[in-house]
Amino acid sequence: MLQMTNSIMDRGLRLLGVTTFLIALGACGHSFEPPNRGERIARAEGVFSPTLFDSVTWESEAVRALEGNEVYAAKCRRCHGTLGAGATDYGSAQRLDVPSLVQAEWAYADDFESVRRRIFVGHEEGMPSGGLGLLTPREIDGVAYYVFAQLRADVLQQD
Repeated sequence: MLQMTNSIMDRGLRLLGVTTFLIALGACGHSFEPPNRGERIARAEGVFSPTLFDSVTWESEAVRALEGNEVYAAKCRRCHGTLGAGATDYGSAQRLDVPSLVQAEWAYADDFESVRRRIFVGHEEGMPSGGLGLLTPREIDGVAYYVFAQLRADVLQQD
């Protein structure tokens, strides 16, 4: 019986200690505020380097496209649409001006490196910074490849 009383008393003291700690932490006025979009973009721009992709290797172009498709479906499709044309209901609801990735005159149409950079850095108009913990360099390379090899394949064949 004495052991049970001591065990209950130990748990009560630990609970009191944790509660006291949490109250003290709250009294310090400490709170977490994530950086705003502009700060995240600037930080991503500051750490971006094309050399981040130097160690990325692929078993084949088919694997690269397949993994890129998986990333696109999970992270990009909601805004850019299944076929990359933009103008999705989600983008409209968020008041985002999402570009079509498949228009011949797309700003990054001829520049694979710029696409990887844009995915890594993002931009203030709504695209998240993929390179700050959202995506790995391999995932960024794969999804950029998918955009060119699959989504833009018809556009590139017309050139």
